[in-house]
Amino acid sequence: MKMNLKTALRMISASQEKAEQLGVPVSIAVVDAGGNLVAQHRMDNAMLISQFLSLNKAYTSVATTMPTEELARHTQPGGPFFGVHTCQAASGICIFGGGYPVSDEGCIAGGIGVSGGSSEEDRAIAAAGRDAFEVAAGR
Repeated sequence: MKMNLKTALRMISASQEKAEQLGVPVSIAVVDAGGNLVAQHRMDNAMLISQFLSLNKAYTSVATTMPTEELARHTQPGGPFFGVHTCQAASGICIFGGGYPVSDEGCIAGGIGVSGGSSEEDRAIAAAGRDAFEVAAGR
């Protein structure tokens, strides 16, 4: 299943519903397998910077094929990605929790990024969107 606008909007809707349950205004971005923006939504009162961080989290999850929170562990001294987030060539890489890749039949289809809450809140909100992709993919 390829990422398309209809699926991206379902993911955003599921994430927004979770954000509303938590009472957290966030920005939500969905990208395709190439890291290109498909859809983005900024809730009322979400911090301005959250729109940039949500896109970077979505992009990072696709570029590294792992959740951003997992990448954060790998960027510590001695880790395989140590310092990648400080590299000028890797601009757009974000290691804060809240970004998840989504895949179908073993292939990356895209990613979702959420920003505006705590790392734990962003992860829970993004997971709701990721789960909506799984439903759309028939799993």
